[in-house]
Amino acid sequence: MAPVESDYAIALCYPRRSLKRAERAFRCSSFRLDLLADMRSQSISIRQVSGPAGVKSRYSRRNLAELQAENEMMWLIAVGILRREVDGQGLTDSFRLTPMGRQVFEHLSPLSPAQYRPTLGDHLYNAWCRWVRWPF
Repeated sequence: MAPVESDYAIALCYPRRSLKRAERAFRCSSFRLDLLADMRSQSISIRQVSGPAGVKSRYSRRNLAELQAENEMMWLIAVGILRREVDGQGLTDSFRLTPMGRQVFEHLSPLSPAQYRPTLGDHLYNAWCRWVRWPF
């Protein structure tokens, strides 16, 4: 018997605390919402995000070195927003959204940049979590 394919995706329900943590991590990052918008339909390479290319494509707020961009992407992986793209040879230098990342994008996309700008407390809490490497 062949499996039946569904036309709609299964909605995953994440704990509110996890979603808040993920949103805070993205808001405190150097990336813009355009990055998540494009990651919904395609994988994005680290070279597209770092350097002048990242600013030009409106993926980052400032010119990031490749190592800086990689570190920020790794933090977004740790909190559940992104995942590494995999091909037949193994891991690549590209990233995609996770289902949680899609929910974060859907929540942040109707807001203006001023509405989702992180507070000083958000920055301090996010920095503390990254330093001790707790994703919550």
